[in-house]
Amino acid sequence: MGMSPLAGKPAERSVVVDVAKLVAAYYAGLPDPAVPEQRVAFGTSGHRGSSLKNSFNERHILAITQAICLFREQQKIAGPLFLGADTHALSQPAFGSAVEVLAANNIEVMIADRDEYVPTPAVSHAILMHNRGRNSGLADGILITPSHNPPHDGGFKYNPPSGGPAETSTTSWIEAKANEYLEAGLKDVKRTTLEKALRAPSTHRYDYLNSYVGDLGDVIDTRVIHESKISLGVDPLGGAGVHYWGAIAERYGLNLKVVNEVVDPTFRFMTLDWDGQIRMDPSSPYAMQRLIALKNQFDVAFACDTDHDRHGVVTRSAGLLPPNNYLSAAIYYLFRNRPNWRRDAAVGKTVVSSQMIDRVTAKLGRRLYEVPVGFKWFVDGLLDGSLGFAGEESAGASFVCRDGGVWATDKDGIIAALLAAEITARTGRDPGENYRQLTSELGESVYDRVDAAATPEQKEALRRLSAKQVAFSDLAGEKIKTILTRAPGNGAAIGGLKVIAEHGWFAARPSGTENTYKIYAESFRGPDHLHLIVEEAQSMVRHVLADLSGEGAEETK
Repeated sequence: MGMSPLAGKPAERSVVVDVAKLVAAYYAGLPDPAVPEQRVAFGTSGHRGSSLKNSFNERHILAITQAICLFREQQKIAGPLFLGADTHALSQPAFGSAVEVLAANNIEVMIADRDEYVPTPAVSHAILMHNRGRNSGLADGILITPSHNPPHDGGFKYNPPSGGPAETSTTSWIEAKANEYLEAGLKDVKRTTLEKALRAPSTHRYDYLNSYVGDLGDVIDTRVIHESKISLGVDPLGGAGVHYWGAIAERYGLNLKVVNEVVDPTFRFMTLDWDGQIRMDPSSPYAMQRLIALKNQFDVAFACDTDHDRHGVVTRSAGLLPPNNYLSAAIYYLFRNRPNWRRDAAVGKTVVSSQMIDRVTAKLGRRLYEVPVGFKWFVDGLLDGSLGFAGEESAGASFVCRDGGVWATDKDGIIAALLAAEITARTGRDPGENYRQLTSELGESVYDRVDAAATPEQKEALRRLSAKQVAFSDLAGEKIKTILTRAPGNGAAIGGLKVIAEHGWFAARPSGTENTYKIYAESFRGPDHLHLIVEEAQSMVRHVLADLSGEGAEETK
């Protein structure tokens, strides 16, 4: 399956999801725990699936929520639980199921004032603000979102008192317990009616929107944006932050226009992604066609995905910036314009993010902290200020407050987007121009990611790749300098490997959420060199998979 001829085009009726059917299947579907695809499975970002495939149904959510209640009890987490949901069709039914179980377990749960949608960073920030200075009565949270995934998907994830994504030991425990509940036909799962749950004395309303928006001046220099009067455009992509942007503009006096305020669980207003699916990915040039077409109307424009934890930045000078390019420009700007950050605050990046970040970090004289894929690896560093900034090549980032204190330990697309406005206001150049200036000194890279189908067995083989399986000593004509199976920053397993030469590298790893594997590659010697790197990486992976099953895997883009 290659690039779809529909990529970048408006959604046709044939790809628009039937919301009524999706919601009916949520309640009617009976997942079979004997079928692996129908069990609770926490990937890199919680449990995800579709009610149409019996992988995200009422029973899953009841079981996971009860497991979280038991986890809280064991860990003596006695404070409130902050509960947020995005605009996906399955998020509201799952929200109802979760509230029914939380109320029956007498959990103090904070649901949104005015039934507002809640972005992921607003939940992370709320948890951290409650826990500041406390040693007991700590808060945690649940986020009901499959992020930028297609409209037929649902997602459910847990954030412990650290405010960010839970670590593997926690998610493994919750997953195992939830599957026990499924296998036992939900015996021992406590539950009340939604009507009683919403009226329960333990269920409270919380103003996520104003709590979050009111604190933004702590992390972004809103005054310099206001005084510059630069014109800003934003497309919430029908996501959870849809009402946040108007409130931000009003509170801080920004010249900001929301170009699309539609909330529609079919997301039929999107242009189709590379594979012909609707996907609210602000880093995809195919999904972002509408905002890219408006680039000359604003000094800088941006979008966020459905739960607003990812960002996309559109500039007059360069159109939609590739995520790695924006991260590089953002890092260079922040560490030169945040005098109150710790002198030893490091730059956090994942192993598959651009080496341009390494070069920028060296130029700044800062330490690089390189970790496996997954934002959970950055939580502790953002919490204690030892990381100033943390980012992923998939357009997720967060950074600390202007005084060096913690802001959010989950990805925050809103502050990443507003930072693009701050950069433009203070430097007089948009982030695309700022990045171009960096390349004139540090070199220019080209980057690619290739996805391919892989069975669970093939994914497991790729997860266990070792340096011995790299049967060549050169990469695209250059001597291989390093082969990594563990991340340099924290020594944690990559779950795949990374091969590095002087002017290029590639990494191969299985997806944490889909039956695919990914090859990431970068070259500082141009597109032809990059093409060679990708070819050699694919050849190595095909060889490993052929050894396993006698057949290769089909590449996609």
